[in-house]
Amino acid sequence: MDIGESTKFSKEEVQTAVNCVIENFEESFKGCYLLKLWYDEKESNSEFVTYMSFGKGSVNGVKKENVIVLFSNFYVGGTGGKGSLNPYSLYNDRNWILIRDSESGNWRIDDSGY
Repeated sequence: MDIGESTKFSKEEVQTAVNCVIENFEESFKGCYLLKLWYDEKESNSEFVTYMSFGKGSVNGVKKENVIVLFSNFYVGGTGGKGSLNPYSLYNDRNWILIRDSESGNWRIDDSGY
């Protein structure tokens, strides 16, 4: 995991978001291996703008301080992630958009993909 510098979130806030993605990945991506998970504020801000302007953020009423975007690289084993992913493939730069109800709320994944 690589938690880059942030002016928006504390290390603890980012770490909690990272933990949320790891837990979800382990449950939902059987047969896949998380190789790298990171937060990069510049990359995150770019995806944030798209999410808030054209994605679910444009309709769900989430406040900007309650959205974080993480990125990952992962490998898909022979089972192909329940058949929805290409077996024996590497997926790079998948984003994970997490939201929370308040600054003290728990992160949850609202969207993911490319």
